[in-house]
Amino acid sequence: MIERPFWMDRLALAWRNAPVVWLTGVRRAGKTVLAKALPEAEFVNCDLPSSLDRLSDPESFFRSLACETLVLDEVHQLPDPSRVLKIAADAFPQLKVLATGSSTLAATTKFRDSLAGRKRVVHLLPVLVEELPAFGVTDLRERLARGGLPQALLSKAPDAEFYGEWLDSYFARDVQELFHLGKRGEFLRMVELVLRQSGGMLDYSSIAKHIGVSRPTVTAWLDVLQVTHAAYLLPPFAEGGRREILGQPKVYGFDTGFVHYAKGRGELRTDDCGFLWEHLVLDMVRSAQVPKVHFWRDKQDREVDFVLPRGEAGVDALECTWNPDAFEYRGLEAFRANYPRGRNYLLSPGIRHRSLRRKGDVEVVVLPLEDLRGELARGQS
Repeated sequence: MIERPFWMDRLALAWRNAPVVWLTGVRRAGKTVLAKALPEAEFVNCDLPSSLDRLSDPESFFRSLACETLVLDEVHQLPDPSRVLKIAADAFPQLKVLATGSSTLAATTKFRDSLAGRKRVVHLLPVLVEELPAFGVTDLRERLARGGLPQALLSKAPDAEFYGEWLDSYFARDVQELFHLGKRGEFLRMVELVLRQSGGMLDYSSIAKHIGVSRPTVTAWLDVLQVTHAAYLLPPFAEGGRREILGQPKVYGFDTGFVHYAKGRGELRTDDCGFLWEHLVLDMVRSAQVPKVHFWRDKQDREVDFVLPRGEAGVDALECTWNPDAFEYRGLEAFRANYPRGRNYLLSPGIRHRSLRRKGDVEVVVLPLEDLRGELARGQS
């Protein structure tokens, strides 16, 4: 079994603050494997009818446990999961409960209680760059092309059928069960279009036209993608600067392998690497639990990839490039003309050590991606 110490530490930290941890993430991100790796834990698969019987009397079940850690895998399959978790938190505070699911906690009407004050959320992302050595991956291009779901990343050869089969399972288990959507073909076409647009501006009207549904339907379905973690919308940053993009978000698909698949690519081309690398940087930012992540663009198409507001400390700017020697300062210079306070970072896969670059009044910290989370944590403290 591959050890994932970063995520184990994240679970331990969450349990120090609440008795219930909600481990979420897209289907097959590795939630069950991670949960089974917990030492001395009772593992309950809530998909099984026998598990429903065991949990029909939660108090008796919790009293019978001989360990202090309980895993309730796919807990949303229980008739009243929030009641079970609330009893555990309130009546058995010494018990550490890990509940897993492929969506946000509020995605299903079965959760009648938000468990406020009793839970913490850990969002398991596709395999991070820092985890690649543990998975035996030495070529970053392999991670870009196959994606970060462990099954696809660890397969002996690229398997195009995996992505189509995953999408079928995603609709049946995560979308239809929770949201009861009937338009399977139209919904999956929207997923494909979102993946194709990944890393770019989201065009609601274009998507609605291509799949033959209304714009409000597209908006509602995009909400479904977000609560099931299949897509992430990035709002523009605009606080009064000149001629900024104000309303249109950017969209990112959840995994580079699925973006590559949706675009119909075969072998990974050099031109593909840059925008897929941007997705890995975003995953690292999200793993740092940064409260707000934006992008910035003005009406002259000058852009900063990611913008992280830090209150009185200003706003940090993150730029992503496959080739650091080809980086252009145009967008960053325009952004700093409007927002001079904050740090600038340049992330590239070829960087091994922290260094500084300067062009005019703009100073940039060139940083290995593996060091970004620690750098951002120091900025928040």
